Amino acid sequence: QVQLVVSGGGLVQPGGSLRLSCAASGFTFSNYGMHWVRQTPGKGLERISSISAGGGRTYYQDSVKGRFTISRDNAKNTLYLQMNSLKPDDTALYYCARGALYSTTYSPSDYRGQGTQVTVSS
Repeated sequence: QVQLVVSGGGLVQPGGSLRLSCAASGFTFSNYGMHWVRQTPGKGLERISSISAGGGRTYYQDSVKGRFTISRDNAKNTLYLQMNSLKPDDTALYYCARGALYSTTYSPSDYRGQGTQVTVSS
């Protein structure tokens, strides 16, 4: 069955960095667009970044553009999110989600694994 296991969250001070990883299994990872989404009580679920199946196309929400970098290693079936210059507003539960076949189209119903908490606080 499809599994997405996220790791790398934690507590970090403002201005710090974290790298999230998402280990995928149960499907042909290299055929699917992938997303990073986050959830907060105030904003709900929001997509922050996406990457195409081959890694050549990326999308970033304006709030993270220039600070976050999405990447993938199809040989390792792993998705990454490098987060730099973190702000308190980045505090959220972060998930990776499997997108559509050969597409970066996102839907809130896309399968998500368990999330990891990122807390940005001094």
